[in-house]
Amino acid sequence: MNIGLLGFGTVGKGVYDITATHPDLQVTRVLCRRDLTLPDAQVTHDFYDILNDESIDTVVEVLGGLHPAWDYVKAAILAGKNVVTANKALVNHFYDELIPLVEQSGVKFRCTAAVGGGIGWLTELERVKRIDTLSKVGGIMNGTCNYILDNMTTKGLDYGVALKQAQELGYAEADPSADVDGPDTWNKTIISANIAFDVSLDKTSVPVCGIRNISAVDVAEFTKRGYVCKMIGTAEKGEHGISAYVQPTLVPNGEPAAAVPMNYNLISMVGSNSGPRSLFGQGAGRYPTAYNVVQDCVDVLNGVGFYASYGQPVAANNDVALSYYVRGASDAWLEGNVSESWGEGVLTKPVAVAEMHAWLKQHPDAFIAAVN
Repeated sequence: MNIGLLGFGTVGKGVYDITATHPDLQVTRVLCRRDLTLPDAQVTHDFYDILNDESIDTVVEVLGGLHPAWDYVKAAILAGKNVVTANKALVNHFYDELIPLVEQSGVKFRCTAAVGGGIGWLTELERVKRIDTLSKVGGIMNGTCNYILDNMTTKGLDYGVALKQAQELGYAEADPSADVDGPDTWNKTIISANIAFDVSLDKTSVPVCGIRNISAVDVAEFTKRGYVCKMIGTAEKGEHGISAYVQPTLVPNGEPAAAVPMNYNLISMVGSNSGPRSLFGQGAGRYPTAYNVVQDCVDVLNGVGFYASYGQPVAANNDVALSYYVRGASDAWLEGNVSESWGEGVLTKPVAVAEMHAWLKQHPDAFIAAVN
């Protein structure tokens, strides 16, 4: 396999290093903004040097973002090149165009590192589906949020202090919005649901809220009551359709998710034959992520394509009702749905997930967490 590598940052360098130890995988050209010299690959600033190189059969995209990454991926597929990516935003945002285009073009496409980094979550979904039917997928999918929440729980840190530590360690970006406000988990949850259930969820119907407004007061209240707060994405096949949502969730002490430390991920599935099972590991990092990118290259080399057939777009029919901890705002609707007081916050009666998220949009300074 001759690989055109798009990007030479953290993950791109890892891909280059790992493929160097496998003689059947050769990175021959690298797209990079910087000027650098590599011993066995040509470095270019022009994507078309890769696109027009007929010897390159596979393009690996680790640039991140939507553009120009999507423009390059689309052009590569139309040119008959296989594509491997770690870009969850690209896969989710363009899913309804990307997967049909791959099927029509007859190329191979893989994106294992896009969900769970080094865990290999999507390949496990693919394997389970061969003989099982999945009813639920989801879990802790964002290491930045988990690092912040874990340190708030175990060390009593306030949100701002925990976030600053995450930034200093490289777990969080200078602008942490994609992590702490939930888009990263949202992308991963929708991709997981699409593959698990052979559908394409209506993204506008999948609500998301993050951890930005959590405080040490909240965490202390949860600890007192035997709960740990985690950022969790959930997708479940129910009687009336598929529900999917992303939100802070209170997990009882003793549950596996409650014990997930630092920047680790724990992603779970429920199968009709296999029952509940979870995968635990590094959700990010140079070599864990690059490992699954290279695994995808090996799969492509062996003729393995995408994990699921493209399913027609469907609405995420959200008829799930949960109780929520709420602090920081109140109105007549909330007062009418209070079950009990929890310190500076309240616990609601079971309310529809969509209804609770709609309320939160009207009260952006509030913090909510579902009670598992």
